[in-house]
Amino acid sequence: MKRWTGVTGLAARGDGLTADGRFVPGALPGDQVGDDGEIARGPGHATPACHHFGRCGGCQLQHASDAVYADFTVDRILRPLAAVGIVPAEIMPVALSPPHSRRRASLRAVKSGREVALGFNAEGSHDLIDLAECPVLNPALFALLAPLRGLLPPLMRERQTVGVTVTRVDQGVDLLLANLSADGLRAREALTAFAQAHGLARLSVEGPAGVETVIDAGATVTLGGIAVALPPGGFLQATAQGEAALVSAVLAGVGPARRVADLFAGAGTFALPLSATAHVEAADAAGPAIEALKAAARAAGRPVKAVHRDLFRRPYTAAELDCFEALVIDPPRAGAAAQTAEIAASAVPRVMAVSCNPATFARDAERLVKSGFTLGRLWPVAQFRWSTHVELAALFLR
Repeated sequence: MKRWTGVTGLAARGDGLTADGRFVPGALPGDQVGDDGEIARGPGHATPACHHFGRCGGCQLQHASDAVYADFTVDRILRPLAAVGIVPAEIMPVALSPPHSRRRASLRAVKSGREVALGFNAEGSHDLIDLAECPVLNPALFALLAPLRGLLPPLMRERQTVGVTVTRVDQGVDLLLANLSADGLRAREALTAFAQAHGLARLSVEGPAGVETVIDAGATVTLGGIAVALPPGGFLQATAQGEAALVSAVLAGVGPARRVADLFAGAGTFALPLSATAHVEAADAAGPAIEALKAAARAAGRPVKAVHRDLFRRPYTAAELDCFEALVIDPPRAGAAAQTAEIAASAVPRVMAVSCNPATFARDAERLVKSGFTLGRLWPVAQFRWSTHVELAALFLR
């Protein structure tokens, strides 16, 4: 007789996790899994929104209902924290970005014969999924893919790979093509005509000598009500809804503080909204982003001191941090072990941590808690809809 085992949760990569420790692709909490691998579906399933699902590496959980996906998002954050003995005092509802809201994406184009395939990598491999649809991308970004398949073949060598970064900015679409040369009159004319025909805000190419802008009609993003010139390939939160959720959390966490440090500040996602009521010192290693923030703050008359500083090699010391009433830190996926150690040793009473990696967040949170902080409110954010990539904001107090 066949034996059935219940699926009790989801593993980090989205596989169903059974009570007896098996990882089952395609299974969800509430399902039953037979000892032969058969899945008896429970109530948590939804119809996938895209026919590429199951092959494309962009989405792992399109088969999950929003309720199951929200539970997964929270669990992805809480499990690493529980492993180091930390429990947040309060968990806010998950901020889930809607379909077709992704405003920035990095894709890959590969030439084969006279054609170019353009899309995301397949799940778990370097194979390319040539996107015929995408329920994640902003429609203006997806609409550019078909024309790009017409533009690129004459500009590429056989089997050449070109990185394609598309970003929705205030003026339209910003396009960056990496590993592509704009040398030669024909290439430049083709790129210029393409940008004009499709109303691009900017088109840039990146080669061995760096980034060259072919045409620029202006490419800004509005942060905290202020237009900021986005550098080519510059960082921007994946969705406007995700950014709004994170900014709202940061403002709530910082509260009435009037002197704030914003570490790993980028172009000012948090610094500019905070500067409406506080003096902000914003630091980041990305020189173009910091220059853009500096110019935008100056033009708007905002009290922002923008500092070009590598916080991995030269973190703010505890003595430098002691003058701040609150601190915001939003490091890349590696976290910020060295900077966190200095924060722990400082006298800063309030820290808003933003993270895109629950594992390194838990590591750094443990350091803060051991120094006397408590983890108060936690905001889970799922702006990479249907993927296993989750983000969060968290308030530490002492």
